[in-house]
Amino acid sequence: MSNTAIYASAGALAGALVALVLYHLAVVRPALSSLQRLVGTHDELIAGGDGSAADRLAELAAGRDEDRAAIGRLESRLSELEALAAGDVSQIGFVRYNALDDTGSDLSYALALLNRRGDGVVLSSIYSRTDTRTFGKAVAGYKPAANASEEEMHAIERARASTDS
Repeated sequence: MSNTAIYASAGALAGALVALVLYHLAVVRPALSSLQRLVGTHDELIAGGDGSAADRLAELAAGRDEDRAAIGRLESRLSELEALAAGDVSQIGFVRYNALDDTGSDLSYALALLNRRGDGVVLSSIYSRTDTRTFGKAVAGYKPAANASEEEMHAIERARASTDS
C-alpha cells in the first residue's frame, strides 16, 4: 500500500471521528442532558422532593406491608366482635293483652328476648285484680322449650321480625 492510500485512509478515519464527535455534541449530549433532567424531575415527583424514586417506592412498599398487617388485625377483631354479637340479645318482641275478662285494660304482656340465632327467653306476666304472675320459658331456634301461649308465640314472631326492619 502506498503512502497516499495510508494518508487517505487516515484522513477518512479522522473525518469520521470528527463527524462522530460533532454528532455526539450536537445530538447525543443534549438528549442525555434532557433525559437526566427528566429522571431528576421524576425522582423529585415520586420522592416528594427529597431522596430518590427508589427510596420513595421502598417507603411505599413498607407502608403497604404495615397496612396489610393492620387490615389483618382488623379482620381478626371484626370476627371476634361478630361472634360476640351473635350471642347478644338483639331481637325483642313485646305483646300486651288482656289475659282475664274481669280486668279492664291490656296489663298482661309477653316479652321475647332473643339473640340472632333465635335463642333466649320469653317472659309472660299475667295481671289480675288480686295479683300478678310472671312466667319464663327458654327459647331455642325461635321455638319455646315448653308449651307457649298464643301471645308468647306472637312475641317470639315479633322478635324474629325485629331484625328485618
